[in-house]
Amino acid sequence: MPSKALRKNVIAAARRVVVKVGTDAITSDDGKPDRKVISSLSRQIAEAMHAGVSVSLVASGAIGAGVGELGLPGRPRTLPMLQAAAAVGQGQFMRAFHDAFARHDIRVGQVLVTREDFENRTRYLNIRNTLASLAELGAVAIINENDAVAVDEIRYGDNDIIAALVATMVQADVLVLLTVVDGVLREGEVVEVIDGVDEDALSLAGVDRSRRGSGGMSSKLSAAGMVTRAGEAVAIANARTPNVLRKLLAGEQVGTVFVPGQKKMSSRRRWIGQAAKPAGRIIIDDGAVRALRRQGRSLLPSGISAVAGRFIKGDTVSIVDSSGAEVARGLTNYSSEQVQQIMGLKTSQIAKALGDKPYDEVVHRDNMTLP
Repeated sequence: MPSKALRKNVIAAARRVVVKVGTDAITSDDGKPDRKVISSLSRQIAEAMHAGVSVSLVASGAIGAGVGELGLPGRPRTLPMLQAAAAVGQGQFMRAFHDAFARHDIRVGQVLVTREDFENRTRYLNIRNTLASLAELGAVAIINENDAVAVDEIRYGDNDIIAALVATMVQADVLVLLTVVDGVLREGEVVEVIDGVDEDALSLAGVDRSRRGSGGMSSKLSAAGMVTRAGEAVAIANARTPNVLRKLLAGEQVGTVFVPGQKKMSSRRRWIGQAAKPAGRIIIDDGAVRALRRQGRSLLPSGISAVAGRFIKGDTVSIVDSSGAEVARGLTNYSSEQVQQIMGLKTSQIAKALGDKPYDEVVHRDNMTLP
């Protein structure tokens, strides 16, 4: 899709938007919240909301604000110190946004999350319901990873992925990633449009990393890939470009835009493929790989060669080929012990092996997503 058509027909027509802004974009050189940038961004979001656009904001900066507030020489290296900086900085961070949005008669709501909140289906739905309720009330949700309590096992480490998960969760029309560069660059020039986050696109990430944040262009491209595969558009632009959000949502030529996939993923498949944590792995043969990838088939026991890990019926499993590369994810109809008993068998042999046959498929195609 040409850049102009995408900007006019998709981005300018968006009624539900998720905006993510990084630490470096909204903090000053001393690490404290840059109230000028926050004021400008809040004004632009308020304008969009008053025009009927629902906006959720994913904002990094609690640790950076804590570093500045505590007078630390730089971003801490140990997890306890990072957590302490986040605990101090989160209040400063939210106060800056509260005051900025209040000038436009917009209320703010704080939503702090960890990886477990997305991986658990009930908590995932609770987040979605909270965001929907805040939108109904005309308030803007300000979402951040809960760095004050998160440890490595339950944290994503950067808000780009969280923004992508939120965007797919609420089925936003567009995810806007605001950073400190003008977009995705190729030989110093902004790439206007990217159709598919493939190896060529990923090669444009370079080795950048933000000063006080934890992400970079690589994580932004990964986030863009998640959202476009789900069927929505993405834009990457410079947060400090005057009226950048207003220009983007008006369809103007600013930043880099990503073409959405042709088919929108269902809400359930979004969770299975992007948020749920696999409880185990099912290894399949080459014939089953072809059946899943090329023919869109369900996974039958005849194509299974091995099982790794322990899982029960209804768990999310990773379906991999003989080399260990992930082919799909899905909800299993059988436990790991049952799969071991029926793997390699025809469906007509399941009842004899297990005593009954509740399902022909180990993973049904309706409960499966392919990367």
